[in-house]
Amino acid sequence: MAEIDTPEKRQPYGTRARQVLSDLSFGKQARVVVQNVDRYGRTVGRVYGGDIDVNREMVHQGAAWVYRQYLRDRTLLEVEAEAKEAKRGLWSLPEAQQVPPWEWRRQGKKQRASPQIQKASQASTCGAKCYCKLMANCAEARFYLEQCELTRLDGDGDGMPCEALCR
Repeated sequence: MAEIDTPEKRQPYGTRARQVLSDLSFGKQARVVVQNVDRYGRTVGRVYGGDIDVNREMVHQGAAWVYRQYLRDRTLLEVEAEAKEAKRGLWSLPEAQQVPPWEWRRQGKKQRASPQIQKASQASTCGAKCYCKLMANCAEARFYLEQCELTRLDGDGDGMPCEALCR
């Protein structure tokens, strides 16, 4: 999708962003205005579902960042600023979790893990626990969500496990 970047699958708000995209486009006739073909051969463009500019709406709902490196439509910056001010979508997360996807990807998986998560991963093995009530702390819950892919710990799909422990 041109000019925007959504949170990665394992990034906070990644699952929610995917759901927003699905809500905006599922079952609708789509039209893509092609802007480019990227270095991987993927078509990049603005997506329209019916009368809705899906790229713009993703930013409006706080489900995507404006990808400044590839920005053509500068009005998207205003839409992003409005979503941020209104604390919609990913902008409702704590500031430390509002890492743009391009930075998230650059940091790499090992660097993203906090020392607490790394410590928990050394002490934990997948399969030992499967419910939030069994977790000792947020770092352990994050380990099970991110390393063991125990998605049930993220009940609302916002990328944050065991909200009672991690808030």
